[in-house]
Amino acid sequence: MPPEGAASVRPPRHSGAMLLHDLVEVSQEVAATRSRLAKRASLADLLRRADTEDVEIVVTYLAGELRQRRTGVGWAGLGGLPDPAADPTLTVRDVDDGFASIAVLSGPGSAAARSAAVTALFARATAAEQKFLRALVSGELRQGALDALMLDAVATAAGVPVADVRRAVMLRGATAPVAAAALAGGVDALAAFTLTIGQPVRPMLAGTAPDVAQAFAKIHSEGSAAECYVDVKLDGIRVQVHRDGPDVSIYTRSLDDITGRLPEVVEMVRSLPVQRLILDGEAILVDPTGRPRPFQETASRTSIQPAGEDGDDDGHRVRAFFFDCLHVDGDDLIDLPLTDRLARLDQVVPATSLVPRLSTADAAAGEGFFEQALATGQEGVIVKSATAPYAAGRRGAGWVKVKPRHTLDLVVLAVEWGSGRRQGWLSNIHLGARDPERGGFVMLGKTFKGMTDEMLRWQTERFLELETHRTSYVVHVRPEQVVEIAFDGLQRSTRYPGGVALRFARVLRYRDDKQSGDADTIETVRQLSGPVYAEGAGS
Repeated sequence: MPPEGAASVRPPRHSGAMLLHDLVEVSQEVAATRSRLAKRASLADLLRRADTEDVEIVVTYLAGELRQRRTGVGWAGLGGLPDPAADPTLTVRDVDDGFASIAVLSGPGSAAARSAAVTALFARATAAEQKFLRALVSGELRQGALDALMLDAVATAAGVPVADVRRAVMLRGATAPVAAAALAGGVDALAAFTLTIGQPVRPMLAGTAPDVAQAFAKIHSEGSAAECYVDVKLDGIRVQVHRDGPDVSIYTRSLDDITGRLPEVVEMVRSLPVQRLILDGEAILVDPTGRPRPFQETASRTSIQPAGEDGDDDGHRVRAFFFDCLHVDGDDLIDLPLTDRLARLDQVVPATSLVPRLSTADAAAGEGFFEQALATGQEGVIVKSATAPYAAGRRGAGWVKVKPRHTLDLVVLAVEWGSGRRQGWLSNIHLGARDPERGGFVMLGKTFKGMTDEMLRWQTERFLELETHRTSYVVHVRPEQVVEIAFDGLQRSTRYPGGVALRFARVLRYRDDKQSGDADTIETVRQLSGPVYAEGAGS
């Protein structure tokens, strides 16, 4: 990989559509090794060989996704596939075109047409290609080609500094188009990605610490100034708000457009004394007295699903509270220290719509602020470096969150049918942490604690939609649903492959605002120490 600041030296592009066979081979190579260097080399070589028109498809598939958000093809639709082809002839473009055609099918007769199209597509695939496509469609591709690794591979293949690739992806909000630009145009093409109103950027993320003192220590370990900001961590959903004159757009953490769901926020932002603006904040549902409603109600009201009549007349309203400012009337602020960004934020947003914060160099004062936040029912705090720029899309030491309890965001891998009063409902959930090295998820235990009857009804419907197959009383599901789990500690375990298991795990809430790629990693779990870790075996 070229050093930071290296000049662009672009390799010659391959001519001709790439065979799916070539991509599948590399996917298998990446899955078979734990060496990050070997993974990067395989990915970079494939990208060099890809035709310009194929790069976005290749990058998306290696990330384990289809370019079409919804195809209508589920696990059941992948049963009874035709015999595989003997020789590889299918190109990645053929596959993308095939799924694009399938995705637009609707109305009477669409199910039969979809089944016929799937059969025709899979009939052209070899056995290895069929296995890859089945995993791609079901969301179960396991190869360890993580986004950070892909960014390194793009930089290597294009002969550009990886910092330039990261910045472009931050500003564009997606890896595939940046990869295509880098491979076609080098550093000049990457420089064309700028902060643009109406184009959401990847949000800056926070690391974690068990207490405020350690959060301050993390901030200072990076050479930051003694002064820190301590923000209240509201129990809402992350929103990024863009304004261009009268036009306002609102995006979620995963960059979905939910503008139509938040008319109150649109109206508030239009009232601000500026014309062009990008803000970062939290949206939270409040009752007529201004008291926050439970997170699940906020998530439901702000869902990307079309708005209905849910609560339009109940007096509840979604309010936005902002904690960062990325652009104001022609001035890009992301490279400025947080202190400067907050000064501009305070100029344009009224205090009633700001996230409460404390500026202090004293960790003890920060701890007192943390206790006050908990007393008002908030999640905790985020300690922030006063000098850090807006480093979108990365969990660095610039922001560090502190919660009062031990929690993890995990992914549901399977669910067991309940018994007794839970007969007929899916109850006990199998919990997994992300495994960036090997790909996929590592199981950490099971739980049915903390589930209300309403939650049981909801998850039964949800997980039957995600079902891939079942064995007696266990329903296996696509690893898509994130759940926030509280637990009392960890213990060594020979039962689970990660070597650790959760102690007294209980469900806090389902996180519809997060995707499986946002779940905590097995390495994060293993690094938990002190009172969180308990000796023992079993689960």
